[in-house]
Amino acid sequence: MTWSLPRLVGYRRAQEIILGNRRVSAEEAAAIGLVTRVVADDALEAAGAELAANLARASTAALGAARQLLLDSFDAQLEDQLEREAQAIAAAGATPEARAAIAAFLAKRHKK
Repeated sequence: MTWSLPRLVGYRRAQEIILGNRRVSAEEAAAIGLVTRVVADDALEAAGAELAANLARASTAALGAARQLLLDSFDAQLEDQLEREAQAIAAAGATPEARAAIAAFLAKRHKK
C-alpha cells in the first residue's frame, strides 16, 4: 500500500489513510480515484460481464500497447512520451486488423 496508494490518491491523502488506519467507503474510494467506479452488489456480475465483453472486442495488441505506454509514462518526460505514443499509433495503424477496421468504418460511412 505504501507504494501504490500515494500514486493513486496522492501522498497526503495516503498518509492520512495509512497513519490514521481508517476505512475508506466505496463512495470515497471512487471520489479520490482509488477505484474507477462503484457498482451495487446486485449489478456486479452484469458490470463485470460488460467490461469483459468490451475488452474482448478490443484489439489485444492495442490494449497491450496502451497499457505499456501508461506504465512507461511514470518514468518518461512529456516529449519522450508523446514520441512513444506517436510510434505506437503508427505501428497500430499499420496492422492488418487496423486496416480492416478502417475499411469497415469507411464502408459504413459511404452507405449514407
